[in-house]
Amino acid sequence: MAEKVLVAGGGGFIGGHLVASLLKDGHEVRSVDFKPLNHWYQVHQGAENVQADLRHLESCHDAVRRVSRVFNLAADMGGMGFIENNKAACMLSVLINTHLLEASRLVGVERFLFASSACVYNASYQRSPDVTALKEGDAYPADPEDGYGWEKLFSERMCRHFTEDFGLLTYSPRFHNVYGPHGTYDGGREKAPAAISRKVAHCYLTGSDEIEIWGDGEQTRSFMFIDDCVRGVRELIESDFHDPVNLGSAQLVSINQLVSLTEEIAGVKLKRNYNLNAPQGVRGRNSDNSVFRSVFGWEPSISLEHGMSSTYAWVLDQLRSTRH
Repeated sequence: MAEKVLVAGGGGFIGGHLVASLLKDGHEVRSVDFKPLNHWYQVHQGAENVQADLRHLESCHDAVRRVSRVFNLAADMGGMGFIENNKAACMLSVLINTHLLEASRLVGVERFLFASSACVYNASYQRSPDVTALKEGDAYPADPEDGYGWEKLFSERMCRHFTEDFGLLTYSPRFHNVYGPHGTYDGGREKAPAAISRKVAHCYLTGSDEIEIWGDGEQTRSFMFIDDCVRGVRELIESDFHDPVNLGSAQLVSINQLVSLTEEIAGVKLKRNYNLNAPQGVRGRNSDNSVFRSVFGWEPSISLEHGMSSTYAWVLDQLRSTRH
């Protein structure tokens, strides 16, 4: 059944893909973002596109009018280079979730999804590249990523208590490194798949044979392609599962392996310069999908090879357009 849906952060990377998916299935979508429309990653003409600052309660009241479902993807965030150097800005995103929850409660929103992050997990479990995949319970005792991770963990608890105290059905997927086309690929907020795609594409276009890698390249992560993410959040918000849950790929890869894959896609071989002073984050992080798989009968499984081919091709096209 078609619903009136709010996508907060609809001008962002994940939000733009989610809006497209909801529109395709006939939903009425209000897409709200802080950025001017000409800075949105995707603007869908079938949606009600609104520029507004959701850190303010009055903006949230306007945003939730006549909606039954809220996807809160809005946050001031980026890759490791951004969140390690902008802790206060990241924590101020708590205003968005707090005010959206309160506004949603007051107008009778039925279901509310908050986009959490694997950055909530206790750092002591992430000190080795050969990391044991993180289970949902590993967020406690609390020692998350400073700034960004603390805001996400606190906002998860807000959602839990709004469900307990007010009956607002809330959902908190913990994203593990979402990537794909139509996202940030330069400027300091990009994540590893987009950054490496840009660096390799630059070498391909210019003939340069060197690439800078942050850290020693042995740090490990899992990366979830955007299509799996959109499917996951849409199924989650319609479910009866209200605990925080991992939403990520279990395909663990080192940054060096990610570079090698991107080189293979581009048909180049590059000299690697390792910047050991650059932000690196935790040493290893992977997603244990046991809970999600048991509830929904599937898990994110679009391969890194497929996802990076799509992402690299899109980034290459953007660089070509810029050069022209």
